[in-house]
Amino acid sequence: MTALLDGKTVLGLPTEIQEVRNAFAAYDEMATWQPNSIDNLLEAHRLLMSTLVEDAGSFRSGGVGVYQGKTLVHMAPPANQIPRLMADLLDWLKTTEAHPLIASCVFHYEFEFIHPFSDGNGRMGRLWQTLILSQWQPVLAFLPVETVIKSNQERYYQVLREADQKADCTHFITFMLEAIKKSLVDATTQETTREIVKLNTDDKIMNALKANPKATQKQLAQEIGITPDGIKYQLNQLKKSGKIQRKGSTKAGYWQVF
Repeated sequence: MTALLDGKTVLGLPTEIQEVRNAFAAYDEMATWQPNSIDNLLEAHRLLMSTLVEDAGSFRSGGVGVYQGKTLVHMAPPANQIPRLMADLLDWLKTTEAHPLIASCVFHYEFEFIHPFSDGNGRMGRLWQTLILSQWQPVLAFLPVETVIKSNQERYYQVLREADQKADCTHFITFMLEAIKKSLVDATTQETTREIVKLNTDDKIMNALKANPKATQKQLAQEIGITPDGIKYQLNQLKKSGKIQRKGSTKAGYWQVF
């Protein structure tokens, strides 16, 4: 391939950097796409795999197999069947009455089974599931499926293989739903923790100012255990919320706590 040099650089950039740039470009455009559109699907692949493969934005033209080491674990359908199979899958997605959570998982599995592109099928399947979920709940656009499975990548590929062997994607659906649930719980917990820390910091500052209304920002930073810039920001936020007020000059004045 002309775009890939030594397997490490693309157009002078490390492959990993190009992949990240492409991913940002794809996710930036995601809100403009419809999950059941073949044109949008091909456009997404073009952005995601730009300069990484020669046929970015096109279905593969040859056969492809998925290997584990030297062992063939999945032989994808022939290339001449891809347009029909993908049209059927996207039509199913458009008409199904399945809950979006279930439909997105089924699509993801069937997409990987078809393996419509020469490369980037895993990333595309995860991107498209994120698109489906984000159209059901927009907030899920900020919790990409790529992130959901990052810490469970080995298990992800394992359940894909098992579903393939059993010709039943039930276990894959269960795995994906559990991974999405865990990621949502983790994200919510982290946000709650940040709010608790913020509230505790506010309380500490206000208590310190009650005890010593003439405390300087440097003294507060040392007592609370955060940077001077952090104290300055917190004081401004407390002033804006009406919890404290500065009386008098910067040097000779004092803090009033409400």
